[in-house]
Amino acid sequence: MCDVPDLRFPEFTDEWGSITIKEACSEFQSGKNIKAEMITGQGLYPVYGGNGLRGFTESYNHDGDYILIGRQGALCGNIRKVTGKTYVTEHAIAVCASKENETTFLQYLFQKMKLGQYSDQSAQPGLAVNKLLRLNINVPSKIEQAKIAKILSLIDERIITQNKIIEKLQSLIKGIIVSHYSTTAHTIKVKIRELGEAYSTMVMSKEQLTNDGNLCVFYGELFTLYGCVIDKVKSRTSLEIVSSTLSHGRDLLFPASTTVDAVSLIAPSALMQKGIILGGDMFGIKVSEAYNPIYLSYYFNYIANKRLAKYAKGTTIIHLHYNEIANVAIELPNIEEQDKIVSTILEYSAKLSIEETILEKLFDLKQYLLKQLFI
Repeated sequence: MCDVPDLRFPEFTDEWGSITIKEACSEFQSGKNIKAEMITGQGLYPVYGGNGLRGFTESYNHDGDYILIGRQGALCGNIRKVTGKTYVTEHAIAVCASKENETTFLQYLFQKMKLGQYSDQSAQPGLAVNKLLRLNINVPSKIEQAKIAKILSLIDERIITQNKIIEKLQSLIKGIIVSHYSTTAHTIKVKIRELGEAYSTMVMSKEQLTNDGNLCVFYGELFTLYGCVIDKVKSRTSLEIVSSTLSHGRDLLFPASTTVDAVSLIAPSALMQKGIILGGDMFGIKVSEAYNPIYLSYYFNYIANKRLAKYAKGTTIIHLHYNEIANVAIELPNIEEQDKIVSTILEYSAKLSIEETILEKLFDLKQYLLKQLFI
């Protein structure tokens, strides 16, 4: 027998038991290979691989509630739950609890364990089923498992709802921008290099991000933390201001590389705050007073993204260089129209910022409970 978690429902007092993952599961095995031509955009049954949904097909190899663990790929160790008839490929592990345990409880336990840490350290990270089966886990009674799973499931449901709220606001903002652009005269014809002064940012790694220190924007955060406008800088670094690339206060920050697709690089963020350390694989434009940086960010993200994506180069890693787009001509409404629509959008952006903060707090709550409700 072992100890109990720090946070517990008061009606439970028994100690938790220690078992292996193999003992906790009635099924824990990789799915089956499926030919690429058998996967389509539409079909009867969803196909799941190591990184999530791949498409649909006409047959299934699992039926019921299962946990899927990404076994290979960039998201090795990711956890998701599927229900009903599904096809699971060899790049995912399908898991079903034994009759003494709850499948959904195992889902959250595995999330807490961060299974990706057990992957082979190679060019193509992968999880070995036999290695995972031997891992020891701590579990309570099935009744307590169900109660823990229920509260965490409710938080996940709330997170899904919150994401939908955010998506609707983002869609509304995009609709306003696109509609305004399509119905407003484009009196300014300018090349991108004429928007302002371009500059490169300094080298920075994730390891240089800290809990305290100087405020900074790391290029990867342009994909994960920020949208069209950086309202509040969220990260800090140990780097010194005196030797760093700093924001000017009217900056348009472009990510310069990705492994996703070219369109995702035409997604700059406007930063209106001075003195922020900028680092990583990105470039900036110090926008002149003749243009509204926030409007330009919306323009590039929602109007010109597909047109400019063709200037990005690469296959495995896709790069966007400023010189490739510097001489591209764009058409814009006058500065008065730019300022007018930005003023309208900022009201919705403020609401969006509030909803994103709520989402962050929900994630923080979930992480806290994952730490406290399990051993």
